Amino acid sequence: MSDLAHTAGTAGTAREYHLAHDPHPENGTALGFWMYLMSDCLIFAALFATYGVLGRSYAGGPGGAELFDLKLVAINTAFLLISSITFGFAMLRKQLNDKSGTLVWLAVTLVFGLAFLALELYEFHHLIHIGATPQSSAFLSAFFTLVGTHGLHVTFGCIWLVVLMVQIGKHGLIHENKRRLMCLSMFWHFLDVVWIGVFTFVYLMGVLP
Repeated sequence: MSDLAHTAGTAGTAREYHLAHDPHPENGTALGFWMYLMSDCLIFAALFATYGVLGRSYAGGPGGAELFDLKLVAINTAFLLISSITFGFAMLRKQLNDKSGTLVWLAVTLVFGLAFLALELYEFHHLIHIGATPQSSAFLSAFFTLVGTHGLHVTFGCIWLVVLMVQIGKHGLIHENKRRLMCLSMFWHFLDVVWIGVFTFVYLMGVLP
């Protein structure tokens, strides 16, 4: 049976239509995912710009120098950077078609991702506990929105990791799972790059007088 169904066009030329069982174009998923990442870049660019405008609007309350614990943030940054390295090890095992090795390194990545989220939630809880809520000032509203949006992305990444680990465990390193791994790898490293911007622009610059 032909892979393509042909019908005659109005001008007598043949038009081609993909049948329902045809696979997706080889680079279609990668292109679509890059478009998604670019749209995410625009979202974070808008949040960074908003923080840049409102980051010194303390409304008579405390600023970053009084609120931020750089030691805690540095540990959290290390967790996310290490998780990016362990994801790289998972991709190397994937290249060798090592299913168990890939799953082990993905599990390690998940542990570091969850540790990052745990520390971020602790920071948010501590700030709210001392009265530094998003309603306290424009600075804190912009801070919670930017950092919280990144944390939400990491949460979705962790859920994606769990789902993909189940799929790999069930079906192995088939072509579809390798493609999904590549997309998740781009997403995870993208979150790393965004967090470096957050760490520098929000935390490091936030403690300056």
